Amino acid sequence: MKKWMKSLTAIMMAVSLISTAAPSAEAKSNLKGNIVINGSSALLPLTLQAASEFKKENPKVKISASAAGSITGPQSVRKGIADIGAVDWDASKNVPGFNKFDGLVANPVAVTVFAAVVNPNVGVSSLTTKQLQDIFSGKVTNWKEVGGSDAKIVVVNRKFGSGTRVNFQQKALDGKEFMNKGDNYKEVGSSGDMKTSIETTPNAIGYIDLPYVTSKMKALSINGVAPTEKNVLNGSYKVWGIGYYMTKGQPTGATKAFIEYIQSSKFQNGSLKKLKFIPLSAVK
Repeated sequence: MKKWMKSLTAIMMAVSLISTAAPSAEAKSNLKGNIVINGSSALLPLTLQAASEFKKENPKVKISASAAGSITGPQSVRKGIADIGAVDWDASKNVPGFNKFDGLVANPVAVTVFAAVVNPNVGVSSLTTKQLQDIFSGKVTNWKEVGGSDAKIVVVNRKFGSGTRVNFQQKALDGKEFMNKGDNYKEVGSSGDMKTSIETTPNAIGYIDLPYVTSKMKALSINGVAPTEKNVLNGSYKVWGIGYYMTKGQPTGATKAFIEYIQSSKFQNGSLKKLKFIPLSAVK
């Protein structure tokens, strides 16, 4: 009898603990608000993942995200049609080709690694800075000139206003200009469009950030150095940048909470790393 009573007492205590813990585990925030995000397609995978996680914890917050290129981010915030402008550079400062957006605050969210990418049929795995400059300027037009097969190079470029384009031109091409016309040249409007073009166009070369690299394309080494997190952190791979969420003044309310969620160690060392971005804290 005593043994049975002890068992019953233990069961009742366990039930009590479960019933007490359950409400806190299922507790949802009462935070409310609408967040509109526009801008960088390179940062879009991060934005969508963070939005999905954040809304589970804050079901009364509505988040909508679109990506028409980095320059549209701060432009949309300045016009008042977006709360957050996702940009692949600090738009509160002047950068080559773009003036700063006065009154906007740059909130860093991730380190993005950019890579030169080719269609799998291209027979090269590494190019030098000079070779990249010659290819993207139109000086070199056949893969055999850089150690590949005898095939015409198809150059795929991002449209002006792309943050990926800004980073790649400044850091992979040392600021050298792109070609802008020709029957072996085309421009695309987003990272998703670049991904599709490289995957489906034989002999194509372009550039993209690591979250978009798939098994249907090849990410090239530059000067013998592969585009990896390890090589960014040891300083040998230079083609990377910090992505920002631009806001009109310091963020407040739901917008502030969302940015802080992305900047939190939980997200930075979890989903952000799984998406092939690098945590802000890892780069000095």
